[in-house]
Amino acid sequence: MPVRSAGILLYRRAPAAPGGLEVWIAHMGGPFWARKDERAWSIPKGEYAEGEDPFEAALREFAEEMGSPAPQADYVPLGEFRQPSGKLLAVFAAEAEFAPDRIASNTFPLEWPKGSGRMLEVPETDRAEWLPEAVARVKLVRGQIPILDALAQLLAG
Repeated sequence: MPVRSAGILLYRRAPAAPGGLEVWIAHMGGPFWARKDERAWSIPKGEYAEGEDPFEAALREFAEEMGSPAPQADYVPLGEFRQPSGKLLAVFAAEAEFAPDRIASNTFPLEWPKGSGRMLEVPETDRAEWLPEAVARVKLVRGQIPILDALAQLLAG
């Protein structure tokens, strides 16, 4: 049984942005990602248990990673995307404004450096922001690029 994850992709129309569209994505936290920018960003997401509602999980994970709840909006299922790891990622998209005062992600324990026995508490995300869709295509981890394709298809239809 594959591991399942669920996430939220917020978007907004931004006429001044190249392509006229921006998406809300987050830079992954921790020492491994600290000096990386390209392919080091993700939509806010997280794993959920068998039998759990994916949309409810996506809302919970968004709040955990951003430090504030997802905005009230009309969310639509964007699809389920198989990641290179084999994980299945269910994504829900909505057009919404979101501007938290600060990002306050939950943390998790990480052995760093690997094999050292030294444990650190690191944030799941260390920052998040609105980025033009074309820029997000360069910053998102490769397995999430099809999510932007699905969003473009949704908005074109």
